[in-house]
Amino acid sequence: MLADYHVHTEFSDDSTYPMEDVVKDTVRLGFDEICFTDHVDYGVKVDWDSKEEVTYRDGEPLANVDYPKYVEQVRNLQEAYQGKISLKLGMEFGVQMHTIPQFEALFSRYPFDFILLSVHQVEDKEFWTQDFQRGRTQIEYNERYYEEMLNLVNHYHNYSVLGHLDLIVRYDEMGVYPFARVRPYIEEILKKVIKEGKGIEVNTSSHRYGLADSTPSKEILRLYRELGGEVITIGSDSHKPEHLGTYLEEAKGLLKSLGFLKFCTYKNMRPIFHDL
Repeated sequence: MLADYHVHTEFSDDSTYPMEDVVKDTVRLGFDEICFTDHVDYGVKVDWDSKEEVTYRDGEPLANVDYPKYVEQVRNLQEAYQGKISLKLGMEFGVQMHTIPQFEALFSRYPFDFILLSVHQVEDKEFWTQDFQRGRTQIEYNERYYEEMLNLVNHYHNYSVLGHLDLIVRYDEMGVYPFARVRPYIEEILKKVIKEGKGIEVNTSSHRYGLADSTPSKEILRLYRELGGEVITIGSDSHKPEHLGTYLEEAKGLLKSLGFLKFCTYKNMRPIFHDL
């Protein structure tokens, strides 16, 4: 089973990869299934039909998915490529505590197959710009990041798996913060995830970002397994053709080496297990 469960298209503000080109490329590469997971980040981006004016950064709109067009395009492609590849309707929700009501409303509007719950910003401050880290010590921004995630899994429930759980590592200019110091937060997060039948993803973009470890780290994956976690998806976090489907087999090998036996795809928000 070859499936990529973290795929971005031109409906994400940080990608110009046409959705049908994604499908054509995955068919050519022999994929069985992909899930589209384009970005929604309330707090730092607005909806296209919002009363607020859409602003632009480096020529790209700071806007969420155009939901009606997105769903229509996925449905059209599902019909056009039926029998060639399975296409699933998903989104990547960049949730913050104060934006939960907006995501609850969005989730209720469409029949999603899969939702990635990601923490891309805290207090409307993004990580990749260093706005969130600026003015904080390394311990302060790491603990605040995991505190937000713990609060989210305790209060928001309409998701499938946690996306790139230790994302803060990617943007930590001070280096990797010791796992032992944030383990108490991560352990509580994982316990809640497991209790609710949710999961985590292995995000293979760690390779193209040049990270020394997997995303999430091997220590987090080991802890998840020790706690009884079984639901895992694998995604490339692709935004360009050269990202699509990369290192998925390597991720399967990593999971096997850590003692995992299965990975998941989704339908109607329910996990389907496959042998690694």
